[in-house]
Formats: sequence, C-alpha cells, structure tokens
Amino acid sequence: MTDETEEIRMAQAGDQSAFGHLVTAYQTPVYNLAYRMLGNAAEAEEAAQEAFLRAYTSLRSYDPQRPLRSWLLSITSHYCIDRLRRRRLTWLSLDDEESVEPERLASDCPDPETVVAQQEREARIQQLLATLSPTDRATVTLRYWYDCSYEEIAETLHLTVSAVKSRLHRARCALAETVEGKMNYAL
Repeated sequence: MTDETEEIRMAQAGDQSAFGHLVTAYQTPVYNLAYRMLGNAAEAEEAAQEAFLRAYTSLRSYDPQRPLRSWLLSITSHYCIDRLRRRRLTWLSLDDEESVEPERLASDCPDPETVVAQQEREARIQQLLATLSPTDRATVTLRYWYDCSYEEIAETLHLTVSAVKSRLHRARCALAETVEGKMNYAL
C-alpha cells in the first residue's frame, strides 16, 4: 500500500491531517490548472480552495481505482468551466497588471529582461487560451501542461477519447488562426 493510498484511506475515515497532506501534495497542479483556465491569480486561488472543499465533502465517494490526481483535476476543471460560463468570458485586457509571485522575485535568474520576457510570454499564452471555449481550454491545459493522456482527459472531462482528440485538433487550429491573424495584423 502506497503512502498516498494510506493518506486517502485515513482522510476518508475523517483524518483531517491526512487530507491536509493530500492538499499539500496536489495544491500546485490544482492551482496551475485553475490559473490556466481562469487567467487570474486571485480567481485561481479561490477555485483551488473550492476544488479542495468539494473534494473533501465528496471524499467518501472517491473511487480508489481512479488516480487521485485525475479526480482532483476533474473537480477543478468542472468548477472552472462553470465559473467561466457564469462570467460569460469576460477576460483580462492588455492593460491589466499581472501579479508577481514572490518566488519569481527570488529566482535563480535575476536578469529583469528575462523575467519581463517570461511574463509577456505567459500573458500571450493566457490571451490565446482565453479565445477558446472553457472545455477546449481545459482540454489543451490538461494535455500540454499536465501531459495527460487522451484517456485521462476523457475521464476528467467526461468526454469520449474521440471527442478529446477532436477538441484538441479544433483548439490547435483555432490557436494557429489566432496567432497567424495577429502576425498578419502586425505586418
């Protein structure tokens, strides 16, 4: 029995400390998925908290045959999709400021130009992701940021594998058109 399996069993039995260990283990991937989908650090923090709250309240129904990571990312992605639908795709403008996380300030790369270039790349990626539907955004994020298989994405988003492949293809085409359109506009 692995440590994670034991932590899950203890958390299902009501051990809050064990659940805390699971939160610690998965807080970064859950937050990163929420951030990639929502595009805002504060909203991503709130979404991550909500995802863990939902996981805690439904922990007794968790199927141990399913990877915990997939289950948590599924909860997170569904919450983010619902949130995006509620706000009707109101996205960050180019004038919005990005918050700088403290760990970035203390990075191994003190060169400010490198930091600014990285932030600009991240902002461009976030803007491109914002052009996709919530489900397509989740599909792209799970595939390219979390390296999930088609089967894992299908399970997480409650889609068929062929629907995942189709969504990824359409999303890549849409992103390519958006990038190409911006390049033509710049010329």
